Amino acid sequence: MSDHAPEPDDLRALGERIDELRRQDQPPAKSSAPTSGQVAIRFATELLSAVIVGFLIGWGLDKLFGTTPIFMIGLFLLGAAAGVRNVIRASKEINQRIDAAEDKER
Repeated sequence: MSDHAPEPDDLRALGERIDELRRQDQPPAKSSAPTSGQVAIRFATELLSAVIVGFLIGWGLDKLFGTTPIFMIGLFLLGAAAGVRNVIRASKEINQRIDAAEDKER
């Protein structure tokens, strides 16, 4: 081991220089507006996942209780409503991202 240990102030200054150099090397993160393909995939995923989950839960309950497809139909409709709600929520979020990207460009 060395008899001379580095001073804490020297280490702190070195750490600050390293952090500054890392910030210079990294390009700034930009939040770009989503493409139309990304939007379409997001909407389809939001809608289909809710409908499929509702349908499968209804089908499982019908099998469990031995009923006619009353649960399947009811939960399919509930899943469709939830899917539409998710698409509306996603569209609001995407509009906010688009507005933020436009504000950064100005």
